[in-house]
Amino acid sequence: MPVLPGPFQTAVALRTIVLLFICTQIYTLLLVIFESYQKINQIVNATEIFDQFITGMQQTSWLEYIGVFCGIGSVWFSKKENILVYPVGLVNTILYIYISIKGKLFGEASVNLYYTVMSIYGWILWSKRDAVKHEAILHITYSSKKEWLQQLLFFAVFYVAIYFSLTWLKNTFAPGAIPWADAFASATAYTGMWLMAKKKIESWIWWIATNCASIPLYFIKGYVFTSVQFAVLLILAFAGLFEWIEKRRQLNKA
Repeated sequence: MPVLPGPFQTAVALRTIVLLFICTQIYTLLLVIFESYQKINQIVNATEIFDQFITGMQQTSWLEYIGVFCGIGSVWFSKKENILVYPVGLVNTILYIYISIKGKLFGEASVNLYYTVMSIYGWILWSKRDAVKHEAILHITYSSKKEWLQQLLFFAVFYVAIYFSLTWLKNTFAPGAIPWADAFASATAYTGMWLMAKKKIESWIWWIATNCASIPLYFIKGYVFTSVQFAVLLILAFAGLFEWIEKRRQLNKA
């Protein structure tokens, strides 16, 4: 009789598949960026990219500036496990619903609508206090094997749904859409926000993937300052991951 893989082996295999998928998506995205900045028989040089960056910054709207600063502030508060992550984040998500629709980033628009709903949900969860000790009930934890399987399935379902939805939009009235890249950025963000509301350390891993995809995605669309925001958020995501790991370690010692 063949030995069937157990839950642990299955989880490891699925994680490996997802990591390979993420690496493939990012690599393909980098190729798209490279090709999109080519001219006929000439690759765009560093000076031209810098000039485009400056032009993009000059064309940035005040709404985008507000959204960017609120987004960075929200992640900073999240890193510190401060409940202000949610009210500040709501300003960011509401503004970016409008910005994303305007830029035909419909997947990202859906993400920010989802962020708005999940921010309210997370605000409620993070606000709950113990009736006796008056301490927060929700604590930073690692995902169990079962939860890892759930979040991988969660990501896969949303990726497929968003990809085919955006492909339909691209073929009908939004030719500027990039279905696979937008779906990847969106599905990883959906997963990260869901886990963040439950204070799961793995949420930062999904945020890292989201930021890696969103930096070039928004740059290509002309939202230069927003792409800068995601570069900053990428750094904060790594910092948040290490800080939450340390906080979990301190909780284990207590």
